[in-house]
Amino acid sequence: MPFKNSYLILFSIHFLLQKIRIFFSCCPSSVRMARIRIPSTVVIIFVTVQTGFLLFMYARYSSFMPQSEEKPSQVHILILSSWRSGSSFVGQLFSQHPSVFYLMEPAWHVWVTMYQNSAKVLHMAVRDLVRSVFLCDMSVFDAYMPWKRNLSDLFQWAASRALCSAPACDSFQRTDITSELACKTLCGRYPFSKVEEACKTYSHVVIKEVRFFDLKVLYPLLTDPSLNLKIIHLVRDPRAVVKSREQSVKALARDNGIVLSTNGTKVEDSKYKVMQEVCRSHVQIYETASLKPPNFLKDRYLMVRFEDLVRDPLSEISEMYKFADLSLTPRLKSWIYNITHGQGPGKKKEAFKITSRDAVSVSQAWRNVLSFQKVKKIQEVCKGAINILGYQLVDSEKEQRDLALDLVLPRRQNQFSWSSFNPKH
Repeated sequence: MPFKNSYLILFSIHFLLQKIRIFFSCCPSSVRMARIRIPSTVVIIFVTVQTGFLLFMYARYSSFMPQSEEKPSQVHILILSSWRSGSSFVGQLFSQHPSVFYLMEPAWHVWVTMYQNSAKVLHMAVRDLVRSVFLCDMSVFDAYMPWKRNLSDLFQWAASRALCSAPACDSFQRTDITSELACKTLCGRYPFSKVEEACKTYSHVVIKEVRFFDLKVLYPLLTDPSLNLKIIHLVRDPRAVVKSREQSVKALARDNGIVLSTNGTKVEDSKYKVMQEVCRSHVQIYETASLKPPNFLKDRYLMVRFEDLVRDPLSEISEMYKFADLSLTPRLKSWIYNITHGQGPGKKKEAFKITSRDAVSVSQAWRNVLSFQKVKKIQEVCKGAINILGYQLVDSEKEQRDLALDLVLPRRQNQFSWSSFNPKH
């Protein structure tokens, strides 16, 4: 109703101005003076007062109008993390949900194409690609991929259950739990156009990305009325991240060069310079979201620690699903239990695969594998992140090897939460 009234007021203003224009522009001055004997200054004053009154009424009505129109029909979730932090695992927790269209690191195509640039320079291109994917506009890949392409030309496409089931591929149902191997065998030759077609049929679009190092870069997406964006910020103990990175040194060399701005030169992170940047970015993202955050972040940021997730998977996943407006199905519960209760921490060749493993063992493996000298160095370059994200430093090899000593600190009582945030203060 207020909207209709406001519209009528605006129409009245427009109509009045049109009459004024006709009166003063179309009729000769002699005719005007013959028809009315009121001085023109009086008419102008009258019109000005009436226009001002109408504008005042419009402002009054506008205050009752909703600040934004209805939210977009789709929910958009960005899993924001860094390499070897458990983000592929979290991505699968969403990918296997029957309501989710998921893509794993689509900005890989940006970095591969423009590898001679720095991560900071590429932020805008990455953000634009992510926005287009959220809106199911896959034409954005035209700049980074061959003109004639199939599903299999998309980076890690088989990690998306949505691209392995209808309408992208007829081999699986939406409610099936799919594997990458089976998907690659049966679905790779479908045309790339199926990506956009499938995306538009889901209520949730989820992207996992490791190529953002500053939360403020995402502000244009968070304030974009065409998006309904929420961010899950996944972090992991930096010492565990290093242990995992050592299993995939060559695969990360090009990305390391982009992070360190080496103008296209591949880099092995033996001095932990990349880890320093990664840790710095996690601190920046968390502090930006928790220390005087903008009001548009309210209820749209969730920080998750990988260690909490593997210790109590169903509880943490339920919290993430609630945040994302999703429900946990019985089939997903069973799959999650199986995938987090396997044998051992996993093999080196499985570094980029989601297989059944002992998840708690995975999160603690660094304490037996890394030398204390390495651990000390990591703690030096990532001390801020270790402290802020809630991990315990070790002062000796004895402390490091003592698995009875819990290095994952309980969530602090005073840790930031949106329920206690008041934007007026």
